[in-house]
Amino acid sequence: MGNLLISYYGDDFTGSTDVMEALASNGVPTVLFLGIPDAALLERFSQCRAIGIAGTSRSETPEWMQQHLVPTFEWLKGLGAEICHYKVCSTFDSSPRIGNIGKAIEIGRELFAQSFVPVVVGAPQLKRYTAFGHLFAAYQGKVYRIDRHPVMSRHPVTPMDEADLTLHLEKQTSLPVSLADLMMVASADADQRVNELAAKADGIMLMDVDSPEIQAAVGKQLWRLRANDGFFVAGSSGVEYALLSAWRDKGLIGERPVFTPPGKVERLAVVSGSVSPTTERQIRQAMTDGFDGIEVDPLAIIGESADRAIEDAINAGIASLKTSRSVILHTALGPSADRGDAIDRVPGARHRLGQALGTILRRLVESEKLARAVIAGGDTSSHALKELRVAALTTLLPLPQTPGSPLCMAHGSYAPTNGLQIALKGGQVGTDGYFVQIRDGRSA
Repeated sequence: MGNLLISYYGDDFTGSTDVMEALASNGVPTVLFLGIPDAALLERFSQCRAIGIAGTSRSETPEWMQQHLVPTFEWLKGLGAEICHYKVCSTFDSSPRIGNIGKAIEIGRELFAQSFVPVVVGAPQLKRYTAFGHLFAAYQGKVYRIDRHPVMSRHPVTPMDEADLTLHLEKQTSLPVSLADLMMVASADADQRVNELAAKADGIMLMDVDSPEIQAAVGKQLWRLRANDGFFVAGSSGVEYALLSAWRDKGLIGERPVFTPPGKVERLAVVSGSVSPTTERQIRQAMTDGFDGIEVDPLAIIGESADRAIEDAINAGIASLKTSRSVILHTALGPSADRGDAIDRVPGARHRLGQALGTILRRLVESEKLARAVIAGGDTSSHALKELRVAALTTLLPLPQTPGSPLCMAHGSYAPTNGLQIALKGGQVGTDGYFVQIRDGRSA
């Protein structure tokens, strides 16, 4: 495909839709595939200037990455986009054994034959900031160093216990990490100083972003540094937000499109595997605004009697929907209900939990012919959406107040979910009224 500005792989599904939303809402037509598409499916989206693959590497091992990322990166490289992006969460939560970002960078660096890979994590649009290599993130109106963040420092799988991203990466890779800090990228001679750092870099170049101004400067550097045969970068959707500024300056993209809100649906189904206090508040708010909340035992739907437990959850969901009420089926109502320790004692349980929730949601959509649905939880979304037999997503409605969680349009050959409007929400993303907002189909 010609005229591609960027291709990307998202390490989970919510992060992948985050990138799609950032690009599409800024005038870059984007499609997100749920796997490597065949030629016919790819041709359906030939007008797109950005192509993504939604992945699951955030919850996978380095061995899994070696097996699965290599062919995917090769396919992305073959598209011939100017830049290829390995997209990670803006909270950078990862570990040597799960979601190893360093391992993914090693694979991309070798495949693209680069001496160094730029890494951009800061994204002011998402209230994520990096300064002198340290990561900060907002929560409930206050900015925390990531290792003191009330949610991410206690993540059930990959808690962030180090704010210095150079040290965090050193636990995951032997590649040297250099830093293009705020002073460098903001300096009058930034091009020369970045060139000098790049000439010596032999691994990873972390680039600070703490403001829109610095973000624009970093975008200029990324676009300037790119190679003729594609340039591999890593980081959050801060990569796209930075590049958008450079593309607009170069006249490569047009005006921002206008998205028409699709309006309210009578019934909405949500499945949630999140234990985040943000999702807890959203569920509680929705239950005061016409949603039924249904508790789902996470151990039951992955245990020996899983089939029966899944059927019970489906039947409970259908019963609520038939009364013309929206429904949220959740495996936890906040951190106090987290059963992660018990779940983690069951091999492969987290993957199976997401798959079970996806099966429940698909059956609700099929039975009640639902037009709209939501999956809450980053890891949950990655494994649940596959059960809906969806092949691709495009942006239906960006949500400027809660970027990273747009309402999407599903595409595929499976009739019940082809054309389904679906939102994928990370655990810590969104306002308290998020589920009501999606039900009502409004952008604010």
